[in-house]
Amino acid sequence: MSTTPLRLAIVVASVREGRFGPTVANWFTGVAEQREDLAVEVIDLVDHQLPMALSKDPSPEVAAELARVSPRLEQADAFVVVTPEYNHSFPASLKSLIDWHYTQWRAKPVGFVSYGGLSGGLRSVEQLRPIFAELHAVTVRDVVSFHNPWGQFDADGAPKDPSGPEAAAKVLLDQLSWWGNALRDARAKHPYGG
Repeated sequence: MSTTPLRLAIVVASVREGRFGPTVANWFTGVAEQREDLAVEVIDLVDHQLPMALSKDPSPEVAAELARVSPRLEQADAFVVVTPEYNHSFPASLKSLIDWHYTQWRAKPVGFVSYGGLSGGLRSVEQLRPIFAELHAVTVRDVVSFHNPWGQFDADGAPKDPSGPEAAAKVLLDQLSWWGNALRDARAKHPYGG
């Protein structure tokens, strides 16, 4: 097994005005960055908005945007998607990112940090699992979920009661690290054909 840190891309899915995603993502990124087995990079979709209309011949503007984000996805060994739940689903911005890419997700693990109302964003996570399976990605079982999170974080963006979220984050990152290293080693020995 390689001792090189796993390249983890944290995808911030919401681009909505007034979004809460950066609060959750910044906290989770801080937790992930404390681990020596991970090299963390944040991909905030507010900085990479891709159109819904897919094209095999994208416009120069779309091609330039893809050139900014596609290599970052390609270089990642694992992903964590930080997603809200909008109308019992995930944001269109995330679906657009997913659909513009294919091989970048293959044979790599995907974890989830969700937030939302009573369900804590879990309905968005359950819809994302079969989508990533279709792309030959492996979703890890455990999730970090914040139910009605708006009052759970202090003014500095940290959970007021960190014990539960930190424990959940450790489980998620442990699973992601195991899968990420196993799949990275497997891809190095035998490229995934899918």
